[in-house]
Amino acid sequence: MSREPSSPRVVPERLRPVLEATLPIAERFQAAGKRLFLVGGPVRDGIAGRPGGGEPGPEADIDLTTDATPDEIESLISDLAEARWTQGKRFGTIGLKRSGRRFEITTHRAEAYLPDSRKPEVRFGNDIVTDLSRRDFTVNAMALSLPELVLVDPFDGIADLAARRLRTPLDPEVSFSDDPLRMLRAARFIAGYELTPDAALVTAVETMRSRLEIVSKERIRDELDKLLVLPVPSRGLWFLVNTGLAAEFLPELPALALEQDPIQRHKDVLAHTIAVVDKTSPDKTLRLAALFHDVGKPLTRSIGPGGVHFHHHDVVGAKMARRRMTELRYPTETIEDVERLVLLHLRFHTYKMGWTDSAVRRYAHDAGPLLDRLNELTRCDCTTRNQAKARDLALRMDELEQRLAELREKEELDSIRPQLDGVAVMKHLGIPPGRDVGAALEYLLQIRLDEGLLDEGEILRRLDSWWAERSRAHSG
Repeated sequence: MSREPSSPRVVPERLRPVLEATLPIAERFQAAGKRLFLVGGPVRDGIAGRPGGGEPGPEADIDLTTDATPDEIESLISDLAEARWTQGKRFGTIGLKRSGRRFEITTHRAEAYLPDSRKPEVRFGNDIVTDLSRRDFTVNAMALSLPELVLVDPFDGIADLAARRLRTPLDPEVSFSDDPLRMLRAARFIAGYELTPDAALVTAVETMRSRLEIVSKERIRDELDKLLVLPVPSRGLWFLVNTGLAAEFLPELPALALEQDPIQRHKDVLAHTIAVVDKTSPDKTLRLAALFHDVGKPLTRSIGPGGVHFHHHDVVGAKMARRRMTELRYPTETIEDVERLVLLHLRFHTYKMGWTDSAVRRYAHDAGPLLDRLNELTRCDCTTRNQAKARDLALRMDELEQRLAELREKEELDSIRPQLDGVAVMKHLGIPPGRDVGAALEYLLQIRLDEGLLDEGEILRRLDSWWAERSRAHSG
């Protein structure tokens, strides 16, 4: 283990705003004879010279570590903080807000998970090198001492960044035993920084992957989200599949490797799915929909005279996406949005003979606020190498979007609703609130979808005719 360096380094300009915000705190700790270090993303990305691989933006907490105890931290920052929070004090962390920035200051520590525990057993220390040794990867095991600005890099994180290599400070078995989520986090750094994992790290994940079961679903979900919104998440997704880690929390993904896509004959459904994820914009909901859009294929695979088919894989896949996302504790709104996108991702292909106004209205109505995401998913779902097929799909999608734009100019296409509201229906028919009003609104909605906006006299005549027929049917 190399020693802490004692010579100051040139500070990258991009780090200066963070250092300036931290200076009053650093001077307070220095005056008290306590050491303070900047750690985490700002140090790594300042050295790498680029934005973080899935790390939060400038509004995120500034992470600091110190040899001061939690009680000493709280005392030192008491009059510097505009606000402070101590929920993490038993883990050594005191939080504060100052000049609009949030800081988290943590006592040097060594932590390890018990074999059957989801929470770390915390031990505090006073040594920065030991503290850094317990961090996830060498590229994150660097610190900048404050205020003197000396870089501490005992595990050659700079060299690993330069070589695009992903290693753990200690043996990977030790690191992943401390926190099994680090195995999943490795995928994010592989994708976000284009790092290559060393052989020992890969072997450790393959051997220890089942230990992910002690990690909470919420933490797994959050880490998956960070991977998915990277510019190009595919390298991380392949790492999850190839090491077997995906099977521990997202078994639907590796299952796709067994299914041959009859349209994209040059690649299996897994390769197609990962390619679609890469092609879509880094929007979490859209990327999740891309990830799940074909998960129904294994259960719907059939072989007939025309070859391999996956009839209704959209319906089956939507249900599977809901189950898996519920298991991973996604918010209800996100689950429903992804489920709808998966359910509708083939809708475009049912209109091969052209788009009537009615078809365009129904497509827009069913997609609702997800319309733009659905259109993008449909475009990105085309990964064929057949240029003629790709051009045909692009032209048909262009035509659809043009039709949508035209109808938007004439109608409230983004919020299609019955031409009359419930109050108008009750007043015109002379009926009280109840099921009849709901049925009338549904009837009027179908007219709106099929025919667009009608003049007031015509829509009232239609409503009268419908009501008369409904009344006769009920009286009979």
